Amino acid sequence: MPPVPAVPATPSAPSAPRLSEVIDALDALWPPERAEQWDAVGTVCGDPDAPVTRVLFAVDPVQDIADEALKLGAQLIVTHHPLYLRGTTTVAASTFKGRVVHTLIQHGVALHVAHTNADSADPGVSDALAGALDLRVLGPLVPDPTDPAGRRGLGRICEPPSPVTLRDFAARVAHRLPATAQGVRIAGDPDALVRTVAVSGGSGDSLFEHVRAAGVDAFLTADLRHHPVSEATQHSPLGLVDAAHWATEWPWCEQAAAQLDEISDRHGWDLRVHVSRTVTDPWSAHHASSVPSSPSSSGAPN
Repeated sequence: MPPVPAVPATPSAPSAPRLSEVIDALDALWPPERAEQWDAVGTVCGDPDAPVTRVLFAVDPVQDIADEALKLGAQLIVTHHPLYLRGTTTVAASTFKGRVVHTLIQHGVALHVAHTNADSADPGVSDALAGALDLRVLGPLVPDPTDPAGRRGLGRICEPPSPVTLRDFAARVAHRLPATAQGVRIAGDPDALVRTVAVSGGSGDSLFEHVRAAGVDAFLTADLRHHPVSEATQHSPLGLVDAAHWATEWPWCEQAAAQLDEISDRHGWDLRVHVSRTVTDPWSAHHASSVPSSPSSSGAPN
């Protein structure tokens, strides 16, 4: 009697992971112990045993993002910015952050934060920023001394595909990053040639010493203040490009979502990942000066 052929095994249908499984995957990407000591990262709220079928990535954990998650049917929001960075004594719904907490808990939505641990990761926030601008990453601006490969750390040193003027580089930044009311500001000679550039998503004016040591032609970051910029331009002909904080960090959401998508496929999870397009930059309008003028010509007392 001939042998009976084996019946091929039916592949198991994808199943929804538990929140704890997704958090374990996120912590492997951005280990919480690599966050700065002052930071507040990790899971803010959520039932570890709850199933997760949709995840929403965003920069800010504000009410608009919580409402978007509800409309989407997401069970998990992953944000870059912490909800409570400096701690709190109340989560009362009468406060705007407390209302976010109440909204999430009432509807079974978890919140997880990856902040400075995502900044210094490989790939991290500044890698995503460089990628959005087609810059080739040469290495970290401030290397993580615990990384033997020398790939982790704050900021990135990059080079454009070909030398470009500071003016044209800033135009590329304005074109490639999400539009905001602030737009993009320049300090330095707009016609200076940019062959190398340092980038740092978010507030970067604490990194000027490292930028100068790197010897780059330009520095792209956000939240640049008057005195650090004034001092930086006196130190060297370094070109500065100042974009909106939210815009410089939003590309990370797409990068992070792709990373979780890959993990989901590898594990066979029934998980859909989304990136919020909601603009949570707090600035709502911008009026440019039509013609630069001196205080005396604008009517101010001499």
